[in-house]
Amino acid sequence: MAASPFHPELQSLARWLPRGVGRLWLVKLLRRLPIPAAKLPEGMTVQVHALDAIAVRVIGKPSEGEARPVILWIHGGGYVIGAAKQDDMICARLAKRLDAIVVSIDYRLAPEHPFPTPLEDCFAAYEFVQREAALLGVDPARLVIAGQSAGGGLAAALTLLVHDRQRPPPKLQLLIYPMLDDRTVLRSVDDGPHRLWDSSSNRLGWTCYLGREPGSADVSDHAAPARRSDASGLPPTWIGVGTCDLFHDEDLAYAERLRAAGVPVTLEVVEGAFHAFDVLVPKAEVSRRFFDSQVHAIEAALS
Repeated sequence: MAASPFHPELQSLARWLPRGVGRLWLVKLLRRLPIPAAKLPEGMTVQVHALDAIAVRVIGKPSEGEARPVILWIHGGGYVIGAAKQDDMICARLAKRLDAIVVSIDYRLAPEHPFPTPLEDCFAAYEFVQREAALLGVDPARLVIAGQSAGGGLAAALTLLVHDRQRPPPKLQLLIYPMLDDRTVLRSVDDGPHRLWDSSSNRLGWTCYLGREPGSADVSDHAAPARRSDASGLPPTWIGVGTCDLFHDEDLAYAERLRAAGVPVTLEVVEGAFHAFDVLVPKAEVSRRFFDSQVHAIEAALS
């Protein structure tokens, strides 16, 4: 019998998890499912602020006068599903561990709102934080841009956009198994170890987000950050991904491109971990270590 490719703490879960959401009808069904309210740690609150076209969820302890660091958080979902509410618990854990405020962005989704709309929604939230720092009780000079999966791709793209528009940079970009490269759909991939997000899901997500078939030569690096040729001048970066994640290769390639440009990079590769493993089993030791690595990276960037 062949050895399992999965981490020992993840093997039993991997047996029954689906490989992806490769059909648009399934995407529409998943959008209809209610998102249960998270039971947040004591003292944590959620406030919703409406912007022009979107809303942001502000998570943390009520302000006591001193401006706190701020994490601009972008949820995942392949650019086609998900909502900021789904990450309330993750955001609250970060806010508590770091004594920070987390601003979670409810950006609009593809295919109804393809690129650049979701990215511009994220930029609008970034501008909101800069403009309303006093209202939020945050110090915009201590800002981290973070995201998971497609949210990690948007976090990387937002960091590029902030740089290119010459706005104050974040102290760190925290990219959790980020979806960075539409050209991955052109590769022949063994989907055997992949869970929750496979090649067919990836093609669907990128096609919806770009509004056309992915992989063409003229895709903007603001849409697919892996296409960035010159990564110089970007802020320190943390990238985390599992070896059983479809995004493993593109994430390692992006880390190397950043390093080659002189960007400080911390790369956390989790042997035998599939996509979103830490969300599904947050109390497993492998997930705790992954989360701790993120917290330590933010602490180091803010110190």
